[in-house]
Amino acid sequence: MPKWPLPLARGESMTLGGGPMTLDSRPESLWADAWKRLRRNRAAVISALFLACVAVVAIAAPWLPGLADPTTQNLKLGAVAPTAQHWLGTDELGRDTLARVVYGGRISLMVGLVATLVSLVIGVSWGAVAGYRGGKVDELMMRVVDILYSLPYIFLVILLLVFFSRSILMLFVALGLVQWLTMARIVRGQVLSLKHQNFVEAARALGAGDGAIIFRHIVPNTLGPVIVYTTLTVPAIILQEAFLSFLGLGVQPPDASWGTLVSDGARVLALFPWLVIFPGLALSLTLFCFNFLGDGLRDALDPQGRREVA
Repeated sequence: MPKWPLPLARGESMTLGGGPMTLDSRPESLWADAWKRLRRNRAAVISALFLACVAVVAIAAPWLPGLADPTTQNLKLGAVAPTAQHWLGTDELGRDTLARVVYGGRISLMVGLVATLVSLVIGVSWGAVAGYRGGKVDELMMRVVDILYSLPYIFLVILLLVFFSRSILMLFVALGLVQWLTMARIVRGQVLSLKHQNFVEAARALGAGDGAIIFRHIVPNTLGPVIVYTTLTVPAIILQEAFLSFLGLGVQPPDASWGTLVSDGARVLALFPWLVIFPGLALSLTLFCFNFLGDGLRDALDPQGRREVA
């Protein structure tokens, strides 16, 4: 008997470290391994499917057959409970509640996604530059973040909306400008741990400038935490818009979001409860699903999770 095993033929397997290994085996990448673990999280998968359905319905709302115009009024009809003709009932002006909930979802999702994009661009850029440059630049930039953290963020949003305008564009900007602070800290921490890695030194040796090193080499390696935090930022912004709608500073008529629908329905809750129940249910389910998806992504992208035995 030979002392060492003979070389394996292609496709043959051997036991190594307690598990089978074939000649064709290849180590899985972080993203492939994360996707495999994410699929095992039923709550996250169901949440992602629900959010995809909500997004498709919201985008396709103008072309959905049988969906009424959310602004069409029927004063003779008035507010009626759910019927076969109006599945979710109508409001006091005779407008179809189902149509208003669907179109309100378009506004709420758009506010959440656009404001998150604004915070993403600012936060990632600010945190990456601060972490990479270090020294006095880092100190100055992060002290600005600390000062803004000390101010009530909702107060800043209200000031921006009151002093400038209450347009939906200003709402995007106002919510995005106060949500980038945590993102900047997360990215800065990641950059501090990456900027001395070998691939950064190799890029610098090849003549890459600071901008290329930051945004082409370091930032792509921070996408895991950024993606997770992004999925948690969207519901936070949607909830903030709903709160602003209660104060009359959210989406302005004739447009309506889930927040404004809940606010309007709360005034007549005792008489027409369905005007609060259905938009509130849509808002709650969407927020829950975003949070479940964010938790699932966090667990899937957690490096410690890679040590678990499948």
